[in-house]
Amino acid sequence: MPLTPFEPDNAPDPQRVQLITEIQTVIVKVGTRVLTGGSGQLNLERIKQLSEQLCRISNAGYHTVLVSSGAVGAGMGRLGMTTRPTGLAKLQAVAAIGQSLLIQAYEDAMSEMGYHAAQVLLTAEDLRHRTTYLNIRNALLQIHELGSIAVINENDSVAVEELMTTFGDNDRMAAAVSGLLQDALLVMLSDVDGLMDGHPRETTSQVIPEVETMGKSIWNLVLPPDSDGMSKGGMASKLLAASTANSFGHSAIIAAGHTSNILDRIFAGEQIGTLFLPSSEPLMGRRRWIGDAAAIAGQVHIDDGATAAIFDGNSLLSIGIVRCNGGFQRGDCVEICEPSGRVVARGLTNYSSQELEKIAGVPTDRIADVLGHCPYDAAIHRDNMAIGGEEETYAVPMDL
Repeated sequence: MPLTPFEPDNAPDPQRVQLITEIQTVIVKVGTRVLTGGSGQLNLERIKQLSEQLCRISNAGYHTVLVSSGAVGAGMGRLGMTTRPTGLAKLQAVAAIGQSLLIQAYEDAMSEMGYHAAQVLLTAEDLRHRTTYLNIRNALLQIHELGSIAVINENDSVAVEELMTTFGDNDRMAAAVSGLLQDALLVMLSDVDGLMDGHPRETTSQVIPEVETMGKSIWNLVLPPDSDGMSKGGMASKLLAASTANSFGHSAIIAAGHTSNILDRIFAGEQIGTLFLPSSEPLMGRRRWIGDAAAIAGQVHIDDGATAAIFDGNSLLSIGIVRCNGGFQRGDCVEICEPSGRVVARGLTNYSSQELEKIAGVPTDRIADVLGHCPYDAAIHRDNMAIGGEEETYAVPMDL
């Protein structure tokens, strides 16, 4: 992929220039605070500037996808609301009113650059089933082939659970979308300059330009999201999204959406915002779906020996299982928990929860004695398992 023809305001960073030349796909996530003013009204000029930059990226040959928040905020502005509704039915109605305004604003701006805005409304549930997961990927590829830019938003009108959560669902959705595509860069535009080494409002705080490993020291920098009712997101959700994209082998950048020509400057190779480097052993294909999008049917708790074994690349055997939580069937996706309760992996189980309870702690050569048959040697085979890093977890640290 050739470097995009953007002129940097500052000297380009060689590592970022190389990154830009190696990717094929760009997923840009923009938050509510970037798109709306304090009253919740859409900032049409900012949408136009953002759309122009997205079109320039697409013109340079990249598959360009936008994940956009703002439907509820736009609906609040249209209806003259100053605080986010708390009732579910009202939230759904406000989102439906705002969504039409949001997509029309993008269409108006992109059409001036020769592109169309293709509205794609998703929920997390849409990505949990392998068939629809692949169908969504194919649709995004076809939208690109037709010379349009996909504008994805959480389907707030039906995503009941997502509307009522605290952290930003579109951050997680943007990361999940990155898992659908190859050689991608995830750019999350927020109201902060990047991940800060102190409180964002402290004048002494500085942007951390690069994060190689998402360890505890990084998570300790996170603050809860502000509760002004406009934005559901926070830095914790963005770090989780960056970590998820990194596990797919994608780099991620958190940068300030209010900065003039922010996307142009990123694609010129400027060291702006915080760059999160990808895992050296990314999840691929089926494991990518298992690790991020598949619906979780229950938990399998394992001992220390089994934990060490799966981190060494081995399958999970019945002898290392301690107990199960939840009722699940053969073929379901389950979380695998170490003795402390931390989720260290996800996988497709070869046995139901009832069967695993019976053979927990039993050696493989005795499974047939207990169950009357032994269809599989492994409770969860390594090929159907996605492993988390030694300091990672699939659960959001909600107490930050």
